[in-house]
Amino acid sequence: MKNRKAFILAKKELYSFSYTPAFYGVALFFTLFCSIWLFYIQRFFTMNQATLRPFFAAFPVAFILVIPMITMKSWAEERKLGSMELLLTLPFSEWDLVLGKFIAVMAEVAVLLVLTLPVPLSVMGLGRFDAGAIAGEYFGALLLGSSASALGLLLSSLSKSQAGAFLGSAVVLVVTMLIGNVSAGLNLPRTAAGAINYISLAFHFESFSRGIIDTRDIGFFVITTVLFLFLNTRVILFRKWR
Repeated sequence: MKNRKAFILAKKELYSFSYTPAFYGVALFFTLFCSIWLFYIQRFFTMNQATLRPFFAAFPVAFILVIPMITMKSWAEERKLGSMELLLTLPFSEWDLVLGKFIAVMAEVAVLLVLTLPVPLSVMGLGRFDAGAIAGEYFGALLLGSSASALGLLLSSLSKSQAGAFLGSAVVLVVTMLIGNVSAGLNLPRTAAGAINYISLAFHFESFSRGIIDTRDIGFFVITTVLFLFLNTRVILFRKWR
């Protein structure tokens, strides 16, 4: 089976995460943050509209902290414990190692998204919500999580500690998530604003948050995910031959 080694590594990572109390804390934080954002900050019950756009708009903000929490130990912990050298001696390619980590992280992101399902299900009876749009919004959230997770893994591989990996990923995600809002506030020329928006992860998620599936945004998330994973393999290769 192709990529079987990657799935073996992913299974090992997931087994490790399942016994880590921190993951359950992350899951609780993500669910509560998005719920509080919808019901208290956005005042859902006073909106008088059958839309969950404010709920999904919280995902990019929550991911700024959640993704670094999940990815910070992926490579940085291996270096700290000295198990990186052992890992690199296994008969796995750089892609096997990186994909194994990535699959495990994406499984965790998927679990986080599933745990938020009770929120839209609890309000379905209050109006005529578009189930197709909600499904599209979750699909976009998964793509956003994919790109952000690949970036977090890359930064973890460049860090010597979990704290450094967390801070580095959080700072970069703040920039890539919120840079579009900054450009809008600065009233920049259209060309400059367009260039800045193009590198903003949150900007490419906006169409999904409106229930619109745009192939250009899908392509952006796929390309950035593959790019970050490729760069991660180059870092691992450098570690192997250093």
